[in-house]
Amino acid sequence: MRINYITNALGLILFYFGFIILTPIIVALIYQDFSSIIPFVIASAISLSASLLLRKIFTPPENYNDLKGREGLFIVALTWTCVSLISAVPNLFFGLSPINALFEAISGITTTGATILTDFSAYPKAFFFWRSLSQWIGGMGVIVLFIAILPQLAVAGRQMFFAEAPGPTEEKITPRVRSTAKALWSIYILLTLVEILLLIFFGMDTFDAFCNSFSTMAAGGFSPNPASIMGYNNKVVETVIIVFMFLSGVNFALQYKVISTGNFKLFPKNSEFKFYFGIVFISAILLAFMILFLNGYSVLDSIRHGFFQIISITTTTGFASQDFDAWDTRAKVIIFAMMFIGGCAGSTGGGIKVVRILLGFKYMARELVQILHPKAILQIKFDRTAVPHDVLKQILGFLFFYFTLLAFSSIVVSIIENNAVIGFTGTAATLGNVGPSFGVLGPMGNYNDLNIVTKLIFCLNMLVGRLELIPFLVMLNPDFWNFQLKIKNKPAL
Repeated sequence: MRINYITNALGLILFYFGFIILTPIIVALIYQDFSSIIPFVIASAISLSASLLLRKIFTPPENYNDLKGREGLFIVALTWTCVSLISAVPNLFFGLSPINALFEAISGITTTGATILTDFSAYPKAFFFWRSLSQWIGGMGVIVLFIAILPQLAVAGRQMFFAEAPGPTEEKITPRVRSTAKALWSIYILLTLVEILLLIFFGMDTFDAFCNSFSTMAAGGFSPNPASIMGYNNKVVETVIIVFMFLSGVNFALQYKVISTGNFKLFPKNSEFKFYFGIVFISAILLAFMILFLNGYSVLDSIRHGFFQIISITTTTGFASQDFDAWDTRAKVIIFAMMFIGGCAGSTGGGIKVVRILLGFKYMARELVQILHPKAILQIKFDRTAVPHDVLKQILGFLFFYFTLLAFSSIVVSIIENNAVIGFTGTAATLGNVGPSFGVLGPMGNYNDLNIVTKLIFCLNMLVGRLELIPFLVMLNPDFWNFQLKIKNKPAL
């Protein structure tokens, strides 16, 4: 790997991120909270200084057009790590300890929504705005954002684009990756603005409408209300958020095609969307029946809360319309199972992703038939296209590593906390970027009282889960760590 390519690309991203992190100052000025300006100015200065230092020490390449695959992976991993660290800086000025500041920042940028906050009244609006805005930026992807706005990454961005969200298929909606990134961000912004307007229209405070819309479309789950969406006690608002949470779990490339062509028939023609819709609908109806008969809700309330919580957990948003931790155990089992699903490929949802689960089932079905007919040539098709064997191997490898990491992290955390519920549900919630889980980590709880080591493990889970394992797993191979160093005014080593 050429370290000057890596450091200069990282420096370029940090330079512009240094200006983005100044955005909460606008909120601080609106609410005349001038003391909240300094934390974001300092964070911005750190980001800009790091950028200038990297680009001053290392010789910048003429262009990034020949960026290699593993260089792209490393840039993505470094970018998310550095952006998380810089995002944690303002938190330190609002009274959070270093580990809590880092946990809250990583939970935000990875759109996990797990929080360590215990007293929401102790923090200013600029703090809550940054929490939700960081989720919104991380939702569509930090790298995708900078590919869309930086012409220097127009060609090289392909390696980083697919490294940031390495799904089983590489889908582009335009021939150029930069144009694809712009298209994705345009539909993302459009849906966010529509949700903001609807929430304001139906009675939500303007500031809360912005924060909750950012978190909804990012499938993040941070809310300025300590009781999440339940705290607004507004059934119409809950319904609006149900719709936009569902959309956050749908492939944004598919949504762009539908909106740009006006052809809504593309939704039912897409195998992943149909499977996603089926999972959500069946699970929500089942949950609604359970809470209707086991928890005493009315029919309409059961349906609303059933759909809200299933969509919230399936898309890994993590909002709560009720304290589902107080529900019957059988209802909680369904919710726990949904933590592993995730949204569609190309959505802002975390988790395993619907397309991997669908193709995994197709693979198992084929293997059963192959046992009975060993000489038969059987193809697995997705939307009438044969799925290459390499893609199937990648999916099986992903599932193996995902559940291996899940088991290892669960066991270690269970031992540290002396609590299996925290170990297994907390790991599922952080690795899947869901946020709330059960017990003390439930929707009305928080992660504040966990051991420092547990918090660090969960921080790693959130980062690894958001980048879908691959950029971090490849770093375990010694062959990955082969650098070429080129410093300004010095020959390459």
